[in-house]
Amino acid sequence: MAEFEVIGELVGIDVIARGPGIRDLPRLNRQYGKGKWRKLKGYALVRLQNGRERMAELHWYEAHGIGRREMKRKGYIE
Repeated sequence: MAEFEVIGELVGIDVIARGPGIRDLPRLNRQYGKGKWRKLKGYALVRLQNGRERMAELHWYEAHGIGRREMKRKGYIE
């Protein structure tokens, strides 16, 4: 099992960066394919490895036709 599992709907989705504003753009194009990459953030209910469920802020990369990649938990919302 990964560090966490998203069990709720992603809400409050905002674009953090797009295109050349993404520092990892050359790596994303190499690793997953060329696309219109965006870095996004949002909030969702997640299940941790110990079984606890918490609301968390998540960041990830997304491109049309490729999908969401590299979702990271940035912090918990109390």
